[in-house]
Amino acid sequence: MAGHSKWANIKHRKGAQDQKRAKEFQKVIKEITIAIKENNLNGDPETNPALRTAITNAKGVNMPKDNIDRAIKKATGEGGDSYERVTFEGYAPHGIAFFVECQTDNTNRTVAAVRSLFSKNGGSLGVNGSVEFLFERKGVFTLEKEKLTGDNEAFELELIEGGAESIDKDDDEFLTVYTAYDDFGLMQQKLDSLTIEPKNAGLQYIPLTTLALSTEEGVQVLKLLEKFEDEDDVQEVYHNLEITDEMMESFENGE
Repeated sequence: MAGHSKWANIKHRKGAQDQKRAKEFQKVIKEITIAIKENNLNGDPETNPALRTAITNAKGVNMPKDNIDRAIKKATGEGGDSYERVTFEGYAPHGIAFFVECQTDNTNRTVAAVRSLFSKNGGSLGVNGSVEFLFERKGVFTLEKEKLTGDNEAFELELIEGGAESIDKDDDEFLTVYTAYDDFGLMQQKLDSLTIEPKNAGLQYIPLTTLALSTEEGVQVLKLLEKFEDEDDVQEVYHNLEITDEMMESFENGE
């Protein structure tokens, strides 16, 4: 799971630094919209857990409260934007599996964009089920270390009580907590009881095993991964690349 959190945490840092803020805002607005539309136009986060998670993620990318409130109001009204979830499966160069989650108001446009990204960058779009079996859906919570206080060992025991299966502590800024799919709500409750608000939370597809590539090959995959994430309709891209520090350094240096 280290490769997964390594890439995700880079994104969390970049979100506050570069011009991708608008893209991040659009992502969470779509997440808020779908959370409300799929739960009978329920705009109350106390009774709509999916909306509550979406609001947490909006705060995690520093979206102003007014923007969040407007998104909720628009989604609960008649005639608001209508998004649906669609997923795509395929392979990046060198046999790396990609599972792509999108939220779109135009499926034909999204299909064309995803197919083009695969075909123009040495990959291939597959059929549903062609790579999903390589992943397991888990709850993933990203916590900011600077906001965690107290005894580390006692805190980890609290997380385990809340359903933590594993805890990735390698990053300097973030702690990544993984739970079983069914324990996602339990961990939310545990963090609430500890008055800890995650930087990000959600159900994500985690690879059962990862593939090792050379640094050069890995950077090629990371470049395609970034292109997918820059696509407006794409919410998340999951992969089974084993990301190394050398890959990240070369990628960030533009090599």
